[in-house]
Amino acid sequence: MTPEELHQFIMELSLIDFTLGVATALGLISLSKLIFGAVRFVWSNSLRPPKDLAKTYGSWALITGGANGIGQALSFQLASKGLNLIILDRDQAQLETATKMLHEEFGTRVEVRGIAVDLNRLKKDDIIKAIREGIEGLDVGILINNAGVAYMYPTFLHEVTPDVVESLLNVNAGAATWATMAVLPSMMRRKRGAIVNIGSASAHVLDAYPLVSIYGATKAYVEHFSKSTSVEYKRYGIDVQCQAPIFVATKMTRRRKGSLLVPTPKTWSEASVRWIGYDEVCVPYWPHYVLSLMGKFLPSLILNWYFMRLNLHLRDLYSKKVNGASRAEDSKKNP
Repeated sequence: MTPEELHQFIMELSLIDFTLGVATALGLISLSKLIFGAVRFVWSNSLRPPKDLAKTYGSWALITGGANGIGQALSFQLASKGLNLIILDRDQAQLETATKMLHEEFGTRVEVRGIAVDLNRLKKDDIIKAIREGIEGLDVGILINNAGVAYMYPTFLHEVTPDVVESLLNVNAGAATWATMAVLPSMMRRKRGAIVNIGSASAHVLDAYPLVSIYGATKAYVEHFSKSTSVEYKRYGIDVQCQAPIFVATKMTRRRKGSLLVPTPKTWSEASVRWIGYDEVCVPYWPHYVLSLMGKFLPSLILNWYFMRLNLHLRDLYSKKVNGASRAEDSKKNP
């Protein structure tokens, strides 16, 4: 071997050693972040005391979409912490039912008021006006932006009707914005408040959510909106947070029974209230947190492939059911 060849060989070895060193360092950093995140989550979820919400923020909480599902469960959890409630929902009958249930559970210990507002159909100025009139004179310290809508089933974008797209944008992104704008002035005057925006793992964990693109995009908006407003209003004593669940057993997800990975609204809300006022973005329910960690360490290529196949299967399954039901209905009308 000539001196030149020996020098080239040494250089190649050095490059290999450098590459392996960098790869090892990156791996150790990733592993350290994983371990630190897991330890921090255990501390936050089990050992860190939840905040005294009424004392820290105020005696009233406003929950959008609070008459059923996650919103109703959060209403019960907040009432159990001694907060009075303002429930905003589009259905007056459901509002009355939810109010009755809360009164039966908590009696006169908790005051409950309702605001009937259709967040999809009302204009932004009307939404803001309705909320401000509903909270006037009250010490509203907590806003839970929970109202949301989803696709009937996974669908290609060109198959989604304009009305469905408009509804997704109005409720998932618009309503959270208008409700936040409605409560901010009173929170700023009192220099305290907490705003919790319900996001989704479809935006927090995944880089893409095929066949549910508009829904995922609105939840990405919610997360970025939460991060930015958290920075903006921290100086006023207002804590803004985005909570990202995966699946919860509600009408929206078509899951009737809860399980470890798909909790009931009650189980998820118990975890949710422990995190209010802390991290800007969090996955409060521990099995969802474990799944989110796994998702973040998997390559996007694999996740995109998996969710494309899964949602294509769900699209075919549910579209057949819907079309079959439509044909059955037509046959009844035209025997």
